[in-house]
Amino acid sequence: MRSHLLNDTTTEHYRRSVTEGVERVAAQLATTDRPFTGITVDDLAPRIDAIDLDRPLHDTGAVLDELEDVYLRDAVYFHHPRYLAHLNCPVVIPAVLGEAVLSAVNSSLDTWDQSAGGTLIERKLIDWTAARIGLGPAADGVFTSGGTQSNLQALLLAREETKTQDLGKLRVFASEVSHFSVQKSAKLLGLGPDAVVVVPVDHDKRMRTVALARELERCAEAGLIPMAVVATAGTTDFGSIDPLPEIAGLCEQYGAWMHVDAAYGCGLLASLKYRHRIDGIERADSVTVDYHKSFFQPVSSSAVLVRDGATLRHATYHAEYLNPRRMLAERIPNQVDKSLQTTRRFDALKLWMTLRIMGADGIGTLFDEVCDLAAEGWKLLAADPRFDVVVEPSLSTLVFRYIPAAVTDPAEIDRANLYARKALFASGDAVVAGTKVSGRHYLKFTLLNPETTTADITAVLDLIAGHAEQYLGESLDRAC
Repeated sequence: MRSHLLNDTTTEHYRRSVTEGVERVAAQLATTDRPFTGITVDDLAPRIDAIDLDRPLHDTGAVLDELEDVYLRDAVYFHHPRYLAHLNCPVVIPAVLGEAVLSAVNSSLDTWDQSAGGTLIERKLIDWTAARIGLGPAADGVFTSGGTQSNLQALLLAREETKTQDLGKLRVFASEVSHFSVQKSAKLLGLGPDAVVVVPVDHDKRMRTVALARELERCAEAGLIPMAVVATAGTTDFGSIDPLPEIAGLCEQYGAWMHVDAAYGCGLLASLKYRHRIDGIERADSVTVDYHKSFFQPVSSSAVLVRDGATLRHATYHAEYLNPRRMLAERIPNQVDKSLQTTRRFDALKLWMTLRIMGADGIGTLFDEVCDLAAEGWKLLAADPRFDVVVEPSLSTLVFRYIPAAVTDPAEIDRANLYARKALFASGDAVVAGTKVSGRHYLKFTLLNPETTTADITAVLDLIAGHAEQYLGESLDRAC
């Protein structure tokens, strides 16, 4: 069994095995003509259930054959131009190369003596991102598993900076379309059930700053503490960007920590055309970025950045076996001093390889392309009488619903749109997402693939309309 350990004696085995795996994936990508096969849980689950994990196959080729049957053939492929559903991006090759390297070397980024150069590379990328945001010379941060963890850590720091023990007095303000992790974080941080104050949004799904000012004033009048305001730069459902400069001004006026959840909108940090859309982000106390959304990185690749690096001390715990206090005096850089995680992958390497091969402008150009595509898609939807589109995109998301000419019952229209989404997924021809707007069911395109074209959008809209019309026709037949 030692022949399977990666070391100086097994490099040829390693090279052959990885090459064989890469070739299988490459072959699958080359022949995939739709984003999904449409396989059902009932069809796939028995195949996996039938595998006896206590009876290994002892052959890489045989295992890869099996993997094709239970995973590769039926995976949902985000690289396909008609995958239009969630915030999943196609990945760039330099990042995949970085993934291969970091997995083989297997550095753990918690302490210097487990990562060495990896620690410095991550720190360099944090500095680069903080500079792109404009947080100033005292900024710092750390890579995380994703936006949910980044938001949790940011709100932890905000809670500790209030210097209060009465958690029942703390309030967090976020828009009604902010990410669910704000509510989840409040619960995990021990805040009260009324801690998150939901602020209404305007027609463009942006936080109403007049409403925010009113809520902050109520908070002050009630003797409560405005712990944080969470502004969103790219909401999950609409891609909307809250008015960051105005929110920053209110945070300064009321002494609230300003956190910007830019998990989606962080791609604008590299944009050549649309960077101005997140002006004001430089005034934040903390920022969430998800490189695995709009920097075209493999999952996971995320970070939380802070204006004042000293606030990261609130996540620090010194363990004698790992990062004893004496290391501070010795100026040994341990990233675990800043992180909620201990053992942590060298995910920063993927972004490093991307920047060193493609450059920031290369990333920004790709993100600009999907923003431009969304603008064209919005024009198509706005001109098509079959559809109602909710808001003109700020990033690359389109929310809409099919409106049949002869049906006026909103509940029946809801069912038609739900059916269309499910039928489309079952066919495998395209994958789209769904959400609710004012209690009604809508469909959603999240456009993150520069290979997607307006022709793809038009074709998928026609498929949606066809499925919805089929449902309504069958519904009418049943009613008769």
